Amino acid sequence: MKSIVTLIAAGSLLAALAAAQSPHYTVTDIGTLPGGTFSQAAYVNNNGFVAGVSTVKDGTQHAALWYEGLQGDIGIPGLGGPNSGMFGVNKIGQAVGQAESSEKDPNNENFCGYGTGLKCLPFLWQNGVVTPLPTLGGNNGTIGQINNRGEVAGVAENSTRDPQCPSGVGVNGLGPQVLDYEAVIWGPGPGEIRELSPLPGDTVGYAFWINDNGQAVGMSGSCVNTQLPPLAAGAHAVLWENGSVTDLGNLGGTANPAISGVGNVAFSINNRSQVVGTSALAGNKTHHAFLWTWETGMRDLGTLPGDSVSAGLAINNRGEVVGASVDSNGNPRPWLWKNGVMTDVNTLIPANSPLQLLIAFGINDGGEIAGFGVTGSGDIHGYLATPSDESSTSVTTTNATNAVVTPLTLTTGQSAVVLDGSGSTSASGSLQYLYVVVSGGLKPALLQTPNDPKATVDFVNGPGLYMVQLMVTDAIGDTAKSPVIMLNYQPSGATSAAK
Repeated sequence: MKSIVTLIAAGSLLAALAAAQSPHYTVTDIGTLPGGTFSQAAYVNNNGFVAGVSTVKDGTQHAALWYEGLQGDIGIPGLGGPNSGMFGVNKIGQAVGQAESSEKDPNNENFCGYGTGLKCLPFLWQNGVVTPLPTLGGNNGTIGQINNRGEVAGVAENSTRDPQCPSGVGVNGLGPQVLDYEAVIWGPGPGEIRELSPLPGDTVGYAFWINDNGQAVGMSGSCVNTQLPPLAAGAHAVLWENGSVTDLGNLGGTANPAISGVGNVAFSINNRSQVVGTSALAGNKTHHAFLWTWETGMRDLGTLPGDSVSAGLAINNRGEVVGASVDSNGNPRPWLWKNGVMTDVNTLIPANSPLQLLIAFGINDGGEIAGFGVTGSGDIHGYLATPSDESSTSVTTTNATNAVVTPLTLTTGQSAVVLDGSGSTSASGSLQYLYVVVSGGLKPALLQTPNDPKATVDFVNGPGLYMVQLMVTDAIGDTAKSPVIMLNYQPSGATSAAK
């Protein structure tokens, strides 16, 4: 009997070890826009929409949205300039990013890092329309994040020429900087902008995130000791709420503009007022990810084993944190902090995943992680990592009714297109077809009949992105939905979707 019990115990132990070593995430390479070789996923919302950036055939960077294998190029037409990026999208389909205009910056700054000398502005994308957001009187600005109330955190230049600003290129590749800039909140109304004051004695600020309660976090400092993204850092990590600003403290150090990313900055805040970011250690040579709460203050989350630098980049409403950990040679790894433990996300994915993951930028409340990694051919692509733990024990069923439609994604100059759902199938008889408008894009006119698999989409609201979905119903009432169809209408001569 003892030997049988021992064998059972040993078998249970082996099963537990096997379960512990099994993959917890599946990885999807979100790819690039047509002709591109580089992409980056910056954020994923609770609906599964991914915001980011991709190069296109000519090498410029375009703001982009991805959803269930589909992609939308928001950089066409953007704000008239060649480069843009998208960094946030809320539950009602409002998305935010930055885009170059066609105008030269009179101060020849490199505020958004594209190196073209053009002005760079924050924008709001809604219902297929790109609208520039106002500055505080300066030439440039960019966004942090948008909440579900339509409020946008970010930064905008004012008209103050600051002699302390760096006159040359900094260690992060940006500069020269001429004007001061301040943290701001745009919205929720059109054209609304509110300046967030820096800490007393500081002259500049930057808001990276705003939660659904209106609390914003970011950094405060002076123009000489603050580094703009990428690798942002300032003298103080701060929280803005109810018209006041709070210094979140530090891990022993302060800003060191001679080393990229060394300083104190809060990158994300969830609806429970938990804040994550990065803070300089004593000596101002390195920095670690932190978690801050009102109850505990700032807590050092450390790094992955063997690394020297880390940053907490996002936190969801379950208190799960993602970020990057970097070794002394500059090699990054993405991590997930959950239940008090920091884990390399690469150890939680299958060995045959399409990417080696490098950085985790965002995590939604379902645990989906967005970031970028490297392909087997050496290209940098964005990814979406989806938890597989819950689904691994579920029963998979096959629906005999399937909605299939072409095209699923299209950029066209024609004023109307025909969608074809004749590839849809059912084992239970004839199908009824219903095309519906999906919120988040412009509203088209749909010309359709229930027995016809084809429908005409008329772009009656002008240039921009239109989103439609096909639902089919068979003879016994089984239904199926197609993926969201993304149609980008850009007639010849259209130069701007802003209204």
